[in-house]
Amino acid sequence: MKVFAVRFEPGENLSQKLKEFINENGLKSAFVLTCVGSLTRATLRLATNSEGENKVITLSEKLEIVSLVGTLSGGEGHLHISLGRADGTTISGHVFGDLDVYTTAEVVIGEIDDLIFNRKFDENTGFPELVVSNRFYGQ
Repeated sequence: MKVFAVRFEPGENLSQKLKEFINENGLKSAFVLTCVGSLTRATLRLATNSEGENKVITLSEKLEIVSLVGTLSGGEGHLHISLGRADGTTISGHVFGDLDVYTTAEVVIGEIDDLIFNRKFDENTGFPELVVSNRFYGQ
């Protein structure tokens, strides 16, 4: 496994900068090991409600990154985030758009040497889902 550490600065779009980092470094099976920092804006897709709807929200406030997890390779990747608000509550969801850095975003990224992550549309879920293959054996 390889490990990379990167810091993103105020005003940068964390979602976009992560994609750029993955592409620039040719990472094929990257995932987030840890992330700390803060945001001023976050666009999230919340968990599907009982009517089967996927609600998308944009938060425009100062938020602490409590957790960022997921895979980064395979096109868009798949990230979930938990954010702390000024009143101590948290909100979480699927990263669906912008994550604008407030003070910093310090991210540690791992890559598994012998795997490749891709995404393929899954008719059962309605989303592009992870497909894992072996980098050296084509399996």
